[in-house]
Amino acid sequence: MGTRISSFHFISLQEPRRAMKTVSSSQALFPTSSKLCTPYLLLLPLGLLAAVVVIPSLGSSHVRSNGLGVLCPGLDTDGYSVASGAAEKVVSTSAETTTLTAPQPEFRLLVGVLTTPKRYERRGIVRLAYALQPPTPAYAKVDVRFVLCGVGIDPVDRTLVALEAARHGDILLLNCTENMNDGKTHEYFSSVPRTFSSEPYDYVMKTDDDTYLRVAAMAAELRSKPRDDAYIGYGFEVGDDPMQFMHGMGYIVSWDIASWVSTNEDILRYNDTHGPEDLLFGKWLNIGKRGKNRYDLKPRMYDLNWFRDNFRPDTIAVHMIKDNRRWAEAFRYFNVTA
Repeated sequence: MGTRISSFHFISLQEPRRAMKTVSSSQALFPTSSKLCTPYLLLLPLGLLAAVVVIPSLGSSHVRSNGLGVLCPGLDTDGYSVASGAAEKVVSTSAETTTLTAPQPEFRLLVGVLTTPKRYERRGIVRLAYALQPPTPAYAKVDVRFVLCGVGIDPVDRTLVALEAARHGDILLLNCTENMNDGKTHEYFSSVPRTFSSEPYDYVMKTDDDTYLRVAAMAAELRSKPRDDAYIGYGFEVGDDPMQFMHGMGYIVSWDIASWVSTNEDILRYNDTHGPEDLLFGKWLNIGKRGKNRYDLKPRMYDLNWFRDNFRPDTIAVHMIKDNRRWAEAFRYFNVTA
């Protein structure tokens, strides 16, 4: 449990559902002619092999087409449609067809992974990191989006990021010039309430592409937390300031705080978006007397050390995974490759 501290443009192109024509096994495997000649008999084993090998492969590809498994809208492995609203599962029997309605999640979390257009390989690794985790508990709905500023005039970036968006549907483009500590975090938290106003989340998370977030562990931590005025993460203090800040490796705020940031004109009026983004975010909340429900998740959120030997079995998030060797170490430790 955490320790409580007292007082754009959106690209999401999903693959369209393909209409499937149902045919009987005899229609699929045999010619319409009632008479089978020798060549057809010779080809029959090859046809059966294709049915066993190719068709399941195509089905698996469709299920994983969003790149983030059950964390993204689409079909999960149980057949539930989780694009929006209550999930439904159709169960067919010889006598009747019954529609079962899955329970609504207790809360919804948006995870924004801040990255840059040229980090294609890193995004591929991070997608795997989320897609191959255990399923998110039924009480939580978690969506992961990669957050980039506008791709500018580079034709390579424009083309490849567009392909990513079309293939995975998980790219969130902001109306800003790419940066780390020059307003990108403010633009992210300002854009989210407008972009998702029709289906607001309960929590919004900002994290980096060198952080490995264990989604089920974070969901379990959030389940008992307040849904309003919440500020959650790896806490630290600055000088004599009694208020705690949350480390930029990953922090979460409730939806009302994201909405407040989005509409607070003083932040822009005083040009208070330039500098270390995690310190500035904490400063906005401290001045505005927001985020009274603060929770420090240390030691379950931490930096990976130089020797890569301080992983914890109860990890929620580990930061400083800067290269492929470190990602491989993390995957091995958390048994992702088993």
